[in-house]
Amino acid sequence: MSLATLRERLIGHLEPAVSWTADRAPARSDFDLNPGAERPVRTLRPAAVLIPVIAEPDGATVLMTRRSDSLASHTGQIAFPGGRLDPGETAVEAALREAFEEVALDPTLVEVLGVGDAYETGTGFLVTPVIGWLTATPATTPSLDEVAEVFEVPWDYLMDPANHRRDSYDREGEPRRWYWAITHEERYIWGVTAGIVRALRTRLYGEDAGPDVVAEDAA
Repeated sequence: MSLATLRERLIGHLEPAVSWTADRAPARSDFDLNPGAERPVRTLRPAAVLIPVIAEPDGATVLMTRRSDSLASHTGQIAFPGGRLDPGETAVEAALREAFEEVALDPTLVEVLGVGDAYETGTGFLVTPVIGWLTATPATTPSLDEVAEVFEVPWDYLMDPANHRRDSYDREGEPRRWYWAITHEERYIWGVTAGIVRALRTRLYGEDAGPDVVAEDAA
């Protein structure tokens, strides 16, 4: 299959961006792997991330970032460009704005194909993944206050469930917490970012599709 087939799959399986609403319910969350954890009743704060899929000649890749070591939270973690919605913004507007602010990604280069499952984080955000299509690797300049590094990961690697594993951590006096994790080269992708990747993979290919299906799409 071709890159065109991958693009068609994304369009066919994602929710149209125009149907997005701020009050959509979370379909995935940090609690999926922790069903026994206490899930507080709260008003979730809307946020969005951009998942930029790049149609490289040798196969699709996904642009990701490593957060700055000087940030107050989530220091050095791997993430998609994104952040909170400003008042009156849609998820698409926020994702494109954040990508421009964080890595100077020109929004006119991004074809928005749709949105993925809304994801509830343990910290109280409702994150909408916005999937964008780029026909070539864009010029990027990381904002050093927020981003330490910009890099690409092969699409078929991210979508291969053999690369997804369940890791955990312990906090004194609390039950063990589990989360999705993906290791690529020296980078450790985990938590919300890995959870969003896993949710996207399931939405596009189902729980049981083998890596050969994904690889054919990305070629």
